[in-house]
Amino acid sequence: MNWVEAIGYLGTALTISASAMSTMIPLRIIALLASCAVITYGFLIDSMPVVLTEMIQIPFNAFRLWQMLRLVRDVEKAADGDLSLDWLRPFGSDRSFGVDEVLFQKGDPATEMYYVESGVFKIPEYGLEVRKGGIVGELGLLSPGNTRTASLVCVEAGRALCVSYSDVKQLYYQNPEFGFYFLKLTSERLFQSAQLDKAKKPAPAEGDVL
Repeated sequence: MNWVEAIGYLGTALTISASAMSTMIPLRIIALLASCAVITYGFLIDSMPVVLTEMIQIPFNAFRLWQMLRLVRDVEKAADGDLSLDWLRPFGSDRSFGVDEVLFQKGDPATEMYYVESGVFKIPEYGLEVRKGGIVGELGLLSPGNTRTASLVCVEAGRALCVSYSDVKQLYYQNPEFGFYFLKLTSERLFQSAQLDKAKKPAPAEGDVL
């Protein structure tokens, strides 16, 4: 085996390794390295179809790698206190809602979460309003049976970015870092809900046994 064949075998080994990986960032990195090795091999053996195939794949893998790295960076920032869902915009869809439209009710099956872009939405169980920049509906992903923990009604017509749980789950399984930071983000929301529930409970009357 000469050194030209060695480069070809290296490209093959890297391609197989990329296919066997379960996490997205290492997969994209190895796929890019494999393309570089195969392109080099294609030039050395003067096979333009091989070179062309890999040159077409490189931009796709590079873009997906950049997209995932940016996502992890932005989610890390969100987990540190910025609860914006801007980092999920490429994975969601915009929808319009009218006055008095019920997005979901407590106990309903939960399939998506919302990032409010305009208008006003209300959670009647807590008397809370969700305005532009607010996040709502993500706790259904973690609730038993994926059911809604509260209701949501539109009280002032507006728009919201809807992100399906299936997309969130896909991102979660593809990238462990994303999963970790998303759990931090939703945990903060759970603590906020627990504090609201505690605040709603009436204080014990004087003389009551605790």
